[in-house]
Amino acid sequence: MKPFTTIRFSAVVRCMLVLAVLIVPQAVQAAAWEATVGAQSSDMGRQALAFLANELWIHAGDSITWTFPTPEIHTVTFLKQNTTPQQVRPPRPGVPGGGCPGTTPDGSGFDGSTCVTSSDLVDGQTYTVNFPTAGNFKLVCLVHPSMTGAVHVLGLSETLPHDQAFYDHEAGKERTELLSDGSRLEGRGKATAKRTSKDAVSTGIGEIVATGGGSHIVSVMRFLPGRTVVHVGDTVEWTNLDPETPHTVTFGIEPSNPVPPSAGVTSDSDGALHAALSSPGDSVNSGFLIAARQDRTGLSESPLGVTRFRVTFTSPGIFDYFCALHDDLGMVARVIVHP
Repeated sequence: MKPFTTIRFSAVVRCMLVLAVLIVPQAVQAAAWEATVGAQSSDMGRQALAFLANELWIHAGDSITWTFPTPEIHTVTFLKQNTTPQQVRPPRPGVPGGGCPGTTPDGSGFDGSTCVTSSDLVDGQTYTVNFPTAGNFKLVCLVHPSMTGAVHVLGLSETLPHDQAFYDHEAGKERTELLSDGSRLEGRGKATAKRTSKDAVSTGIGEIVATGGGSHIVSVMRFLPGRTVVHVGDTVEWTNLDPETPHTVTFGIEPSNPVPPSAGVTSDSDGALHAALSSPGDSVNSGFLIAARQDRTGLSESPLGVTRFRVTFTSPGIFDYFCALHDDLGMVARVIVHP
């Protein structure tokens, strides 16, 4: 039999070893967070151009995967942060001279020192960014300038204020509110056209919604009304009521470059563009109808945007038209011209 003192010492050693194991700091496992980019109504006519949720708190070492569920294109982009001067916002990926420059691979790490961006993504595609260091980072979409968000990356010793369930709930709430706003805007777009003229059409309508982490956009991608009846010699006027999203009014063949107006489009004295159509088989494109950028103190004043397009119909017929940017979302309409 072992002496009592030996047995007692062995027991003490075992207890000390167990306690040592229990109090050794355990490595914190990196978390994989999820968020959404964009949402839409069932008919695709109302688009929430938003990061959902658009403000997240995570730990250093964590990652976020954004899913793009709609056919409307977006990017997940982090420009260089806290630089002097601030990085100039580049054109979206795929545009000459754009990107950061170019796109960065899925799963890239971002610490604020270099630009990270996805390509234009749609229809269930995903993009993941890893965050190795603490910091507060601005998130933008290169397609929609007022679509922004924030990611707060905290140190491992700090407690996160929210979990994934909270962000899922917030995303659903924001999605519902934005699309509900779209329904209200659709009614306002129809009313605005009706009180302007019997031959007026609202070419989309939208609004920018501020949040604690940035801003959202809700856009109605529809011509309001979708059917206009006039007589030969009448002029129909289209007005874009969206503060940011551009649209076109395009008859006939879709141009390879929808930005400029087609040949033969003139400018009226009030700045509105004007064209004439003599046959349903003719092609004419308004070019981008878009509101001026918001002015900012200390920067040059923005000139007026071109938001109106007029067409005079010189022969009877059924004239179908569309938005060259959003016809895939159902932004199509018709003008019926009676003798």
